[in-house]
Order: sequence, then C-alpha cells, then structure tokens
Amino acid sequence: MFDQFKVITDPVGDSVALSAIFAVLPLLALFLLLGVLKMKAWLAGLISLAVALVVAVAVYAMPVGQAVLSATEGAAFGFFPILWIVINAIWVYNLTVESGHFDVLRRSFERVSPDMRIQAIIIAFCFGALLEALAGFGTPVAITVVMLMALGFRPIHAASVALLANTAPVAFGALATPIVTLASVTSGANDDARLTVDTLGAMVGRQTPILAVVVPLMLVALVDGRRGIRQTWPAALVAGVSFGLAQFVAANYISVPLTDIVAALVSAAAVVLLVRVWRPQTPADLGREPATVPAARGPAEAELADPGTVRAAAGSRSGTTTAAPGLGGTGGETPAGDPRIDETAPAGRHRSDGVEPGPADQPPRTAGRRLADTPAEVARAYAPYLIIIAIFSIANLGPVKTALAKEPWTVKFAWPGLDILGGNGKPLSSTTFTLNWLPAAGTLMILAGILTALVLRLSAGRALRAYGRTYVELRYAIVTVMAVLALAYVMNQSGQTNTLGAFLAAAGGAFVFLSAILGWIGVAVTGSDTSANALFGALQVQTAARAGLDPVLLAAANSSGGVLGKMISPQNLAIAAAAVGMAGREGEIFRKVFGWSLVLLLFMCVLVALQGSPVLDWMVP
Repeated sequence: MFDQFKVITDPVGDSVALSAIFAVLPLLALFLLLGVLKMKAWLAGLISLAVALVVAVAVYAMPVGQAVLSATEGAAFGFFPILWIVINAIWVYNLTVESGHFDVLRRSFERVSPDMRIQAIIIAFCFGALLEALAGFGTPVAITVVMLMALGFRPIHAASVALLANTAPVAFGALATPIVTLASVTSGANDDARLTVDTLGAMVGRQTPILAVVVPLMLVALVDGRRGIRQTWPAALVAGVSFGLAQFVAANYISVPLTDIVAALVSAAAVVLLVRVWRPQTPADLGREPATVPAARGPAEAELADPGTVRAAAGSRSGTTTAAPGLGGTGGETPAGDPRIDETAPAGRHRSDGVEPGPADQPPRTAGRRLADTPAEVARAYAPYLIIIAIFSIANLGPVKTALAKEPWTVKFAWPGLDILGGNGKPLSSTTFTLNWLPAAGTLMILAGILTALVLRLSAGRALRAYGRTYVELRYAIVTVMAVLALAYVMNQSGQTNTLGAFLAAAGGAFVFLSAILGWIGVAVTGSDTSANALFGALQVQTAARAGLDPVLLAAANSSGGVLGKMISPQNLAIAAAAVGMAGREGEIFRKVFGWSLVLLLFMCVLVALQGSPVLDWMVP
C-alpha cells in the first residue's frame, strides 16, 4: 500500500497517446463540472480529485497509500503557502472595512476619476499588478475584487475584471518567484548557459509586455462593451503601453524581481496624470444610483433588479443588504462577507438610515452632504498598502532573505511516508515540503495586519473577530483550493501531468506554437505560474533540445502562456467568488472569463511562434 512508486509516462500499451486519454480525464472532469454542469467549485474539486486518484491507482499502478499521501501533501501546500497568503491578505482588507477607512480609500479612487472604466484600469490593472508583484498567489484578486464592488461594480463584473487584469504581471509576481523557479528547474535539464534568472526574465519581458498593451482595452470592453473602448481607449492605451514599456525596461535592464513594482507604479502614475488633463465622457447609464435589495435575494437577482447594485456576500449578520455605491459615492459599502449595516453602529460603521459614517475620528456625514476627507484620514486609508510594500521590500533584501531562508525560520522535510521516484530514478523534489513559516508571504501579511490595526486604531478584540470572520467567509474557497492542489499533486506525482506534456512535446518543431499551451494547462490546474514552471520547465527545454528549438524561448513561453491560465484556475475562481458573495457559483465566472483566456492564449501562441521564426527571432536574447 505504501510501496515505493516510480513515475512512468506511458502506462497504457506503452503509448503516450493512449495514456494521455486517461491522464486528461481529471482536467476534463474539472472543467465540465464547472463550466457545463455549473457545479459548486468545492464539490467539483473534490470529484475531480477522486477521478485523479482512480486514474493514478487503476491506470498508473500507483499504490493507494502513495496516492493518498500525495493528495495530503497537495492539500497542505494549498493551505500553506497559498491560502495562508489569501486569508491574511483579505483580513488586512477587512480591517480597513472594520475601521471605516476603506470608504476613504474608495473616495480617493473616485476623486482620481468617477468613471468606472477608468477605475477598473487603476484598481484591477495597476494596483492589482502592485499586489501581484509583492505577494502573488491570488492576493490581487482577493483584494481588488472587493474594492471594485465597493465602487459599484456588479459581483460578476467585479470578479471577471479582477481575474482578467491578473494576467500580464503574473510571470513576475511575488518578486519574480516564477522566473526564479523556472531558472532553477531548467538549468539542470539543459546545458544552455543562458538559462538564468536574468536571461529568462529578459525573454519573458519581451513577451508579456505585448500582452499588457491589450489587457486594459479588454477590461474596458468587459465593463462597457464597444462603447467603453470607443470612449476610454486613450486611458487604456496609456495604461497598457506604459506598463509594457516599464516591464520591458525593468526586466531587461534594471531588476527582474522588481519588474512588476516598477511597471505598476509607472502605469498608475501615467493614468493619473492623463485623467488630470483628459476626461472620458461618462454615460448616464454607467453605474446607477444604489438601491436596497432584500437579503434573501442572490447576487444575480440583485443584478437584474438594477445593473448598478450589488449584494453583500453570504454570511451577513444583518437583515437588510445595501447596494454598493454608485458613481456619486453615496451608497453603502458592500464588504466581502459582512455588510456591517447597523442602526446603532458607532462612527466608522455603516448604517442603513442614509447616513454614511466616516472613520472613527470623524463625525458622521449625511448622504446629501459629503465632507472632504482630511489628509490624516487619507494617509491612514493608504497606510495598510504602504505597510505591505515596506514589509515585503525589507523581507526581500538580499541579506534578510538569505537569513530567513535558513532554519529555524524555514524548515524543509520529506513528506512522511511519501516515496516516489522520477523517471530518472531519483526522488521527486516535490516530495520535500518547505515550511517557511516566518518569511512566507502570508506570515508577512499577518505582521502587516497587526501594524494596520495599530495605525487604524482598532482594538485587539475587533481585529481578532475580523480574522475569525475572514475564515468563515472563505470556508468554501479553502476547501476548493486544497482539493485542487491535492488533484495537482496526484496528477504530477503519478505521472499524469508528464504524460500530457510528453504528448504535446511529440509535435516536434510545431511545439514552438504549443509550448505556451503547456504553461496554460499547468496554471489552470495549479493556479500558480510558479508551480507550472516547476512542472513543465524542464520538459520545455528538453523538448527544445530534441526538436532543435531555442530553450530560452520555450522556457519563457511556459511562464508567459501560464499567466493566461490564471483567470480560469479553480482556486482563483473560488477566491473571487467568495469575495463577491457568489460562493458555489464559480461556474458563472468561469464562463465569463474562459473566452478571454482562450483569445489571449492564441495571441501568445502566435507571438511565441513568430519569435521562433526568422520574423521575430531577433527578440530572443
């Protein structure tokens, strides 16, 4: 039951093609259950995990004990570090809601531009890229989606916009962790001296910037269709072009780990400067006045009642639900999981009598009489994100990062009982679990949350209660992410993922067009560009050697193609759905973004193919 297992790629008739038919079953089950049968993501994840276990045991002859242990390691990895980041990032957001300062932040963004399409660019694309640069692993989606809802976006649109925006910066997310991982796995699989962080980062920096140019245009199209493109294309192009140029320059000439930080700040500054001298025409039907929706109605019903209204997330303690604010900013806020509507609420909490309280240190203000926020309030509203930037920057300084990577701050150990050998006869590196309990992004987020509570003048009791509510809000997302990561580990450690990769690699020279698809599949399954690079990076460069293709190009394509699978990964869908009160309806969001994902993937496949031909081969370093 717990016998040693050796990975093979052709268990069915010694044929990779026949084996691939069985290897793809867990993925087909996951996508069909989500997109066709509209099943809840946590249930779809558990069923797909069961399919993966059956295929591993029955087809790949993996011992039952090893298969189960593989699933437990994947589930553990799903919680730490991935969910550990998301939970604590949303807690930091909830602290700003608890204190009332999220309203101040919302009004600050509104003052930059009252146009929801511009807000989508600034928050989802620019600010989301900054969060991706610092934390990654779902953090930008978790935070920007609730910010968009608070500005009046419908739940389905808020989730879709946040997911679509989380593409171009992903390859350099978490201070370029995906690129660092890619360099690590490829350098040992191919003798090409160019397979380093700097060269691979430079190559990715010649692919994703082109993608960045079109993403803001897609965002405004998602928010307002063709009219949105026609009326706001200057802002979309400025955001995309400035981000792309900054990303290219930073990745090639400044610093690969700092690439997204530089690009996000440059892009945000460019858009803010533009809207000071140019304003788009804002249609009257874009972002209607808020309306009160009975709590018993679901998000979809609320959207049908009024396109400008949204419902608070499930788990509300109030009997009524207030719509998110319209462009005028007079509506109540709709935080994830708790609308905080209370007739007797003190200053800093929302009330249902038309009064919109300010932060705890300011008297209430009426809906018809908006007072300007003081500089101190604005500073405190932005403080949590400045704290996050400061903490992550310090933690990633060379000497600090090196020290934290050692015991006792980081502990590595073999997963108990898991004994799996790769095709080369060596133990799989994935069977070693890394518990970096102190330098983990989620732990740094806890530290940021403690400092945020102090800055926002929240008592320990209120901060702890907000932390407990965060777990309740994300309970279904937690199950989904752990189930899907368990599925990914079973597929990887049983050989199913290798079979799919080998099947695609059999295309030979045509693989240059398919290489981005491999990364896309990896991220769609694992939800992480880092994991996809760890899975397929070595395969990409080995295939390149056999087919006479450039290993740097194919390795980079794995990461660049992978970013486009981020928006359809079940764990990201679960995070977005939980944040907007649509837990269990991830399939609706999946169908909303799946087409965008395919269009962008085709774009990336064509770009990589051209870079592998005489047309654009000059772009390969």
